[in-house]
Amino acid sequence: MLKKRYHIVFLLVFLTICPFTEIICQEKPKYLWFDAEANFERFASRDSISYYLEKAKSVGFNQVVVDVKPIYGEVLYKSKILTPLTTVNGKVIHRDWDYLQYFVDEAHRLGLKVTVSTAMFPSGHPGTGEGLVYKDNRWDGKTCLEYMPNGQMLDIRDDKQKVGAFLNPVRKDVRKFALSIVREIVKKYDVDAYALDYCRYPSDDSDFSKETRNAFERYLGKKVKNFPEDVYTWNADGTKNPGIYYKEWWAFRSHVISSFVKDVRDNIDTINDKVELEYWAASWIHAIYGQGQNWASPKSDFSLNYPWGSKAYNETGFAPYLDTFLCGTYLERIYGMDDPESIEYGIARAQKLIGDDCSVFGTIYALNHKTNIADAVSICLEKSEGLMVFDIVQVIEMNLWDGIKEGIKRAETQQ
Repeated sequence: MLKKRYHIVFLLVFLTICPFTEIICQEKPKYLWFDAEANFERFASRDSISYYLEKAKSVGFNQVVVDVKPIYGEVLYKSKILTPLTTVNGKVIHRDWDYLQYFVDEAHRLGLKVTVSTAMFPSGHPGTGEGLVYKDNRWDGKTCLEYMPNGQMLDIRDDKQKVGAFLNPVRKDVRKFALSIVREIVKKYDVDAYALDYCRYPSDDSDFSKETRNAFERYLGKKVKNFPEDVYTWNADGTKNPGIYYKEWWAFRSHVISSFVKDVRDNIDTINDKVELEYWAASWIHAIYGQGQNWASPKSDFSLNYPWGSKAYNETGFAPYLDTFLCGTYLERIYGMDDPESIEYGIARAQKLIGDDCSVFGTIYALNHKTNIADAVSICLEKSEGLMVFDIVQVIEMNLWDGIKEGIKRAETQQ
């Protein structure tokens, strides 16, 4: 996007007039993610936050991602919109201090940048019945409605198999609510970037509510006689039997998410255009179409290779609205340009589909790399424009600090 091009021009000029600072100029972003739920108890004290931020810097990270709104729909910052997150897995913690503000202050003191992250549409935990949508009846009827293989409809709040109870992204009130959270954080906190997480539909079986049907008909410009049958029906083996609006349906859903990402971009820019917008999603883009996650460039025609794809789907690519795509190469294998299950392949595919619309960072799931974390870190920095490691809890529990440091050093030595 435009902001990125300005950054590139500035960098070229800076290298011209500052040839002796080449090493500093070439340092790539290296993120460590601090998940809210997994670290809920560990970071109950400010001393622990300071200790691990210092540890992160010591091994070579220069930016942290602070998750402040997990799937519960409650938060770890001082909000006028949402209630504090005080209970996770039966553990109760009440903080009389601002979690996010302390992270920002300490990180900036150490010279680390801060990305804040929020789960955009999940607002409750179906497995435990905890969270916003289980406590506040104003959200009744606004969570996603699932179209089950038996043909019945099920409120996602009642589906214990789902990772989160998602609000319906097509609803204007839900979108306004989600944007208000973004605006509150960007206005109040001196963050360097905002990462959208769970900014999608929960799965391909939702949402099939009346509101979504109406929005789909507006998108088509005509009534749908049989809904959801004209989209698809379920076969006995759990596969889908496409209806007459099958391709239009997936393009519509992707448009819903893409338009929301654009709204986030516009809202952030009106408040502070120095705050960058980032988005995490799995690198296997062909398998997440049902979630509305078309992170590619609208100039890409990749979806035409699949039975659900279309020109309209391609046009929903939201890469131009981002500064950075955090490419979820959460894969065990590292090398192999001919191996679709390798980190190297995943990064290359993302770069091809995105082009120059935004930056691409390789991201890794630390748990997959207990014995080869250095290789995984190194490949991300060598092949992409940055690195993100998820999550600090795994790094701590498997003691991966030295391996990460080795991988960073190896990559930066080769630059």
